[in-house]
Amino acid sequence: MARVAAQLTNFTAGELSPRLDGRNDLAKYSAGCAIVENMVIYPHGAAARRPGTQFVASVKTPANKTRIIPFEFNTEQTYILELGNNYMRFYRNQGQIQSSGSPYEISTPYTTAQIFDLKFAQSADVMYITHPSHQTRTLSRSGHTSWSLDVVNFTNGPFLDTNISTTTLTASGTSGSVTITASANVFVSTDVGRQVRIGGGYSAITGFTNATTVTATTSTNFANTNASTDWSLGAFSTTTGFPACVSFFEQRLVFAGTINNPQTVYFSKSGDYENMDANIGGTVADDDAVVYTIASNQVNSIRFMSSARTLIIGTAGGEFVVSGGGDNNAVTPTNIMIKKQSNHGAANVDAISVGNATLFLQRAKRKIRELAYNFDVDGYIAPDLTILAEHITEGNIVEMAYQEEPLAIIWCVRGDGQLIALTYQREQEVVAWHRHIMGGSFGTGNAVVESVAVIPTENSEYELFVIVKRTINGATTRYVEFLNTFDFTEADNTTFNFLDSQLGLTQSKTTLTAGINTTATTVPVASVAGFVSAGKIKIGGEIIAYTGITNLNLTGCTRGSDSSTAKAHISGAITKQVVNGISSLSHLVGQTVSILADGATHPTKVVAANGTIALDRFATDVKVGLQYTSILKTMRIDAGSQDGTSQGKTKRIYEVTARLFETVGVEIGPDLDHMERIPFRTSADPMDQGIPPFTGDKQVEFRGNYDTDGFMMVRQTQPLPLTLLSLYPRLVTNDG
Repeated sequence: MARVAAQLTNFTAGELSPRLDGRNDLAKYSAGCAIVENMVIYPHGAAARRPGTQFVASVKTPANKTRIIPFEFNTEQTYILELGNNYMRFYRNQGQIQSSGSPYEISTPYTTAQIFDLKFAQSADVMYITHPSHQTRTLSRSGHTSWSLDVVNFTNGPFLDTNISTTTLTASGTSGSVTITASANVFVSTDVGRQVRIGGGYSAITGFTNATTVTATTSTNFANTNASTDWSLGAFSTTTGFPACVSFFEQRLVFAGTINNPQTVYFSKSGDYENMDANIGGTVADDDAVVYTIASNQVNSIRFMSSARTLIIGTAGGEFVVSGGGDNNAVTPTNIMIKKQSNHGAANVDAISVGNATLFLQRAKRKIRELAYNFDVDGYIAPDLTILAEHITEGNIVEMAYQEEPLAIIWCVRGDGQLIALTYQREQEVVAWHRHIMGGSFGTGNAVVESVAVIPTENSEYELFVIVKRTINGATTRYVEFLNTFDFTEADNTTFNFLDSQLGLTQSKTTLTAGINTTATTVPVASVAGFVSAGKIKIGGEIIAYTGITNLNLTGCTRGSDSSTAKAHISGAITKQVVNGISSLSHLVGQTVSILADGATHPTKVVAANGTIALDRFATDVKVGLQYTSILKTMRIDAGSQDGTSQGKTKRIYEVTARLFETVGVEIGPDLDHMERIPFRTSADPMDQGIPPFTGDKQVEFRGNYDTDGFMMVRQTQPLPLTLLSLYPRLVTNDG
């Protein structure tokens, strides 16, 4: 028997595939985990309990799938947009925008089935929205409750290839409303709204008569009324389809992926985003619009465009780079080059830019690839970021969002509704996957995440919003929620936010301006701001009921209320408004909720039909929400022995030292049925108050038996923080 001390000093490999269970020869093995659930991996190496979510509002139609997207004017003016069946709602400052007491909304043409196929590109207060079945639109903001969604009327294009047949078009006039007559069948009824070019003149079809005759309105006058073979029809129309993708690149607005021309890319004029004039038949200038069709062996639709140093184009069959034909050359009609870089193929999900890399979802929606320039090969390569955790994407990824601060995390929604995330620090070679299961349930399973979006804020943290589907009180609900801040105040345990769909209640606090004896019926305070006209306060351990407020005095006081003891209090003593019940919990009716009262855990309660709960004790700061469990399970312990590795040998871990950072309440054990709770509270800590988080080492007896596994599990079930820095197990290994 050999006594061995091992160490697990970081978790930067995140959750690893079960198929790597035998690969202890890999450097990532010792930094990986078998399970990382509701824990976030920090690039420093720590694993920390994720913050809970804050309830914001129910979606308009809880029965229908709903999507959220970001709208970013600047860090001070950012919005979350709720997209549902033919409507859009708006959120800012972690709340829903109201107008005349109701949620502000506008109508849209997009159905429930279409909202997840929308693509976006934004410039200041204008967002361009594309869908292959709808005309491109702009979403414009002029105020918090002033938004408009308008059709883009492109100028002078874009057009399909110029006619090469003998068919002619003849305009009845050169300007205004005209009739256009074709010498053969050219038009169809769905051409209404489509542009027509004859020579150097441009018009838009306003009415369909038959296959040879339409009416139109000119935007640029026709040169004459002669029959002409020099004509072309617009590339964007109900007949041909509309762009599926949009992006900005080098002061141009770029569209791509129509139904009839899935591999064609359309660049606007430089600095004039809605002008698509390619100056057909004239002298082409560098700032003219550009139309370019990707040449490849297969015709695969364009799935995404991502603008960086170059324009990255992802199609169903491969990935391309657009450039101006040389180093730092701007794209022009005469020098545009599109070169294929890889053959992986992309899914119909927008890529995200992280630093100098573009992260895109491969065609089967199981792999996220990192497309980045590599100097060794003088080109772009796209390694698989899921290669060590291929199991994590089971169910396919349907949406991605990038939270840059406080940690670089890619949040992904799986098709089965599970939220997975990737801590990604390319320069530090950190690629760490973790899984997140929201509190509550849907049907007989876990709560379902359907959409994610991230917006920046004025402070250092970006805000992650989610739409979560749950069964509440027997009905299907869909809530807009946001992930609470990662940071909390170590000295103030009332700042803990580790419950899902949480609502909080914070009562006012003040101080005494003069001492009071045990019989005083008037309490002089420094401020009455936020105090109700009649209620209860707490000074020290005493509860005092009052019936009125006069100036800076609480009057009509009953001392030693609710079985507390009347005491004398000195000037400056902290005076808190307290409650013993919480209302406004209608979004959690019928749910068993967890509670944090003044930083201390409180027994669970069931929310009544009127959305209320009663507390067992008075409190000032209360957090109420759905409990979730954080779990970390290590890989099999890889400790040395007298005879090589301990892998495959019978062993017993008998003691573990956990190095913790700002942690309260945690369990450690070999499996979930044999966990040992680490004590943090002492006899000196009041039972109705929270205790400050602990930083340092905690040693715990490990209740494992002799086996060949050597797993260690860490669990947090309470609404309290947990940050695990490292584990130091001590074990006995059988070398026989």
